[in-house]
Amino acid sequence: MGINRAYFAYTWLNEYYNEYYNNGGFTGSSFHELKLNLFLLAVAVLTLSIVSAFYFTWRKAGKDNIPMWDHSMKLLTINLLIPLITGGLFILSMLQQNDWHFIAPAFLIFYGLALVNGSRYTVTDIRYLGYLEIIVGLANTQFTRSGLYFWAFGFGILHIIYGFVMWWKYERKSNSNNN
Repeated sequence: MGINRAYFAYTWLNEYYNEYYNNGGFTGSSFHELKLNLFLLAVAVLTLSIVSAFYFTWRKAGKDNIPMWDHSMKLLTINLLIPLITGGLFILSMLQQNDWHFIAPAFLIFYGLALVNGSRYTVTDIRYLGYLEIIVGLANTQFTRSGLYFWAFGFGILHIIYGFVMWWKYERKSNSNNN
């Protein structure tokens, strides 16, 4: 799914830059349309991420017969939201100022900070994903025109690898014991 979203963004960016080269410059309406499309795509990705995180947490809590919304989950949520909301407001400010060069890296960096901050209240392995997201975001600051590739790597490939590692480490053993 992440690759499909990256494909959409890639296609929209290519169309935008092709218009630039074919028509001798950018138009304000094209830029606003591109920003709106990318913003709506980001909102869709965020919504899907939150819904899927909730679903898998709910499913795991039910399977393990533990309450989903306990004190540690509240602390996890608060500690994730502080950097995420701060980063979101910072990114909105950059968009408002038309300073878009560091938007992609900022997403990765603030998301990584949120994971590191929240790792005290969940499996500690999430801390390492957070560190990797921060590193990818910082690397992206040196290649700002390649933000989409860094996003695909950070939000796509790293999450696939992390999901596989978590499954291998925690779920695989419990699934084989049930059979």
